Amino acid sequence: MFPECARTVGCMTDLAGASIIVLGATGGLGREFARQLADAGALLTLTGRSMLALDDLDIAGAALIPADLTEPGDAKKVVAAALTAHGRLDGIIVASGAVAFGPLAETADETLDALWAINVLAPLRVLRAAAPALAESATGGGSPFVVSISGVVAETPTAGIGAYSAVKAAQAAAHQVAARELRRAGIRVMDARPGHTETDLSRHPLAGERPAFPVGYAPAAVVSRILDGVRAGEKDLPSSAFQGLPTASI
Repeated sequence: MFPECARTVGCMTDLAGASIIVLGATGGLGREFARQLADAGALLTLTGRSMLALDDLDIAGAALIPADLTEPGDAKKVVAAALTAHGRLDGIIVASGAVAFGPLAETADETLDALWAINVLAPLRVLRAAAPALAESATGGGSPFVVSISGVVAETPTAGIGAYSAVKAAQAAAHQVAARELRRAGIRVMDARPGHTETDLSRHPLAGERPAFPVGYAPAAVVSRILDGVRAGEKDLPSSAFQGLPTASI
């Protein structure tokens, strides 16, 4: 048997007191997840490449773990740190990522390799490392979850960001398969595909120059919508789930 929350959409998830890892906590969406989850009373383990940037988040009580998740061993390090700090693991937010712009035919091998390593391999290694602890949370009566944010390009591959579209589609596919495979362990895996959101991600690409995008969603609104989905037991958040959210003030 597996927990009722794993089988029903209507089961609510309480974030207060939940032990949650935020990957990429120093990024635009990651910072907002850290703040909103802290306000909700979650017990946080926050990752990022820079300890200085993690300190600047100023999240009381959070375990701060500098990590390069493209290094295979760092996934286990992050999960172990969460278990040491909070005694269990109830959720993972994949807010890490990297983008590149330019035609597919002109995208260098090093850019392709980096996009794949950061957007696909890193979160899958963390999921693999975390699965036993998340299953233990479910066995103990929790409703553990993993949130992947593949974005609208996973639904609608876009010219000029073809390599990024491809790896984000792979990220979405992998997590959608994981949702089916991990369901019997009581673990909910939810992929979110919001449209363009105004963070610094697109202003610091691995390659190319940012196109002239329309003003994107406000990061706080996107994060709030995703966390509402976590609380409500939703299992998928397509791009249509974000329609009507406010745009950023820039």
